[in-house]
Amino acid sequence: MSFETLGLNPSILKALTDAGYTKPTPVQEQAVPAAIAGKDLLVSSQTGSGKTAAFMLPSLHRLAELTPEAAASGRTPNQEKQAAFARGERPRFKPAQPKMLVLTPTRELALQVTTNTDKYSVNLRRLKAVAILGGMPYPKQMQLLSRNPEILVATPGRLIDHMESGKIDFSQLQILVLDEADRMLDMGFIDDIEKIVAATPSTRQTMLFSATLDGVVGNMARRITKDPLTIEIKQAANKHENITQRVHFVDDLSHKNRLLDHLLRDESLDQAVVFTATKRDADTIADRLNIAGFAAAALHGDMHQGARNRTLDGMRRGNVKVLVATDVAARGIDVPTITHVFNYDLPKFPEDYVHRIGRTGRAGRNGLAISLVNHAEGMHVRRIERFTKQSIPVDVVEGFEPKKAAAPRSAARPGWKPGEGRKPGQRSFSKPAYPREGGHPRDGGHQRDGGFARDSSHYRSEASPFRGEARPEGGFRREGAPVRKEGGGFRRDSAPRSDAPRRPWGER
Repeated sequence: MSFETLGLNPSILKALTDAGYTKPTPVQEQAVPAAIAGKDLLVSSQTGSGKTAAFMLPSLHRLAELTPEAAASGRTPNQEKQAAFARGERPRFKPAQPKMLVLTPTRELALQVTTNTDKYSVNLRRLKAVAILGGMPYPKQMQLLSRNPEILVATPGRLIDHMESGKIDFSQLQILVLDEADRMLDMGFIDDIEKIVAATPSTRQTMLFSATLDGVVGNMARRITKDPLTIEIKQAANKHENITQRVHFVDDLSHKNRLLDHLLRDESLDQAVVFTATKRDADTIADRLNIAGFAAAALHGDMHQGARNRTLDGMRRGNVKVLVATDVAARGIDVPTITHVFNYDLPKFPEDYVHRIGRTGRAGRNGLAISLVNHAEGMHVRRIERFTKQSIPVDVVEGFEPKKAAAPRSAARPGWKPGEGRKPGQRSFSKPAYPREGGHPRDGGHQRDGGFARDSSHYRSEASPFRGEARPEGGFRREGAPVRKEGGGFRRDSAPRSDAPRRPWGER
């Protein structure tokens, strides 16, 4: 199938040809015709499947069909603004009224969507796309909104700020897209998304893209869509056959750092991304690699947007060889020259592992993904293997062998999970449910290794000098001597109380 058979606008087809696009991906083949027809979509696809074009190409087609009608009725907003200035008038700021809104979880992904949109709409002069992000100066964003763009790409937090200040009006919105909806929910944006959706017309077209459509994502999708078409791209297409995956076990942090330093000196490495679990680790490792002679830079959410853009520009120009990043900041990184991905820390969710290794092997190139794993993290590796339905081989570098050998994996039972094969009603990691030797303790039996029988008066400990003897009424002291119970009990540091009647308080 070719893009011509999808029924796209000729101007869009020319832009795709100039950009080197030859044929649509599976998700584009199914999503583009349905989106052109105006149907709501629920699409489950992984990163690298071409989902940006899957929702942007049909949206541009629909907006291009509407733009000539609007242009024939009069001037464009920018032309009206210029005419007002020519008359000496200073028109008041009018809220932007976009026709399409794309919500993304991160700034980098929003910038990537905006860049691709400019590429697809290069021949559609009247369609403009702008990105509204956190970390960008407000005056610049006000300038972008004053142009009344047709397409708005934004992160939820900053978009809410402009909505509350009256800078954006969604009354004319026709298309709403939620890109990587699962990640936005993981980041806690569900309330912001609900608020944004409530501000849009009910007649809009809604397209939701996510790695999974179950759980919270599925519940939200059912609330915001009408009779949607569900498209699920099989996971087999996301096995990354062109990416070699390896696991290196490490003993401690020092071993991990030395091994990473060695692997980064591979002659076949062009550029690499090192993923960490925290922002602090990203800064620390980037500083250490710079001291070691690598051209390294950090990328995480605490950085100002200008600094993040400069880092990514340096990566694309080749000035940065090693990018040390967190999961959230790395969303949307598309640099074809990245040959290696290192998991300095394993991701919390297996889905993030797929996103991480997808930073390499772009555009059909080969890539290498290496995970530096502590021996206690073997269960996390097995979870990733079950999710990707792939076995990740363990590799050892000569001179950097771990002191502890990796646990062998059973080839007879691939994908085994704890608890499989358990009998119905049997509890895991517990003592047997059958009665102990000699009957159940409740019925006067005894424990196998000694101890008290619940209804017995004997102490069964082998170490006790009173084994087999009746317990004194007062019990035992910690040192083993019996505690004799006297009438009235004992006072502290005093003799036993007498049995004489107590005197009234006033006679004492």
